[in-house]
Amino acid sequence: MSGNDPDKMAPSIADMIRTDRGTTVDSDTLLRETQTRIWASLTKNYEYSDVISNSDRYLRSNILKRFKSVVMYVDLVGSTQLALDVPEEKLAMIIGSFAQEMAKTITAYRGLVLKFVGDAVIGYFLAAGNTLLAADRAVSCAKSMMTIIQKGINPILTQYDYPELRVKLGMDYGENIVVRYGRESSNARVDLIGRSMNMAAKIQSMAKPNQILVGEHVYIRLHPSTQKEFEAVVWENNVWTYHAVDTGNLYKVYRHTGR
Repeated sequence: MSGNDPDKMAPSIADMIRTDRGTTVDSDTLLRETQTRIWASLTKNYEYSDVISNSDRYLRSNILKRFKSVVMYVDLVGSTQLALDVPEEKLAMIIGSFAQEMAKTITAYRGLVLKFVGDAVIGYFLAAGNTLLAADRAVSCAKSMMTIIQKGINPILTQYDYPELRVKLGMDYGENIVVRYGRESSNARVDLIGRSMNMAAKIQSMAKPNQILVGEHVYIRLHPSTQKEFEAVVWENNVWTYHAVDTGNLYKVYRHTGR
């Protein structure tokens, strides 16, 4: 067994994923729980539980090791305008609650939350020997995020006359390496770097508000029935210039049509 094998690198997480036979999440319960927390955040200063510790432990135990996963970037759209329209204390609550709800959705679909970056959330879904399942989880998670925002968070925000939230979401699949910045200690920051991390960020940046984009390496791992929900993006004016390493061809990106 290779030293880069995710099953060897993190048995507890890999075993959990391997024994999961499908992505079954009760979306109605997820939506109700989100609404309960958002109401509590607006009225009672609700404090969210930690969602990053699992990822942090996993990465710290695998410094300089490589593993394959689906990387997801979800970014809040229009936060600058939001800052102009909402008092600072409410702005902090809204962005914080948004980020935490996206993170909780990632964990509900057996993903790990890498970090929060401003008003963006980065997560990843370990392949652990089953890249098809990782891709399925990530896409199912992305669709749930859209539902949670549109049907869970926004109706509550509008009751308080706050602007509705919109997001841009992008993801890609590939291998990344775990890095640590500084000497070994609990305070040294750990992170992931690699092509799929970079590509997922670039794909997300090209998304339109409330749009899900996936890279070709995610798309080809989706079930044919799920692939039918996507269509290839036709780029104009050379706005997309990134090429696949294996073929040298322009790297394809697919958008979720909602069908």
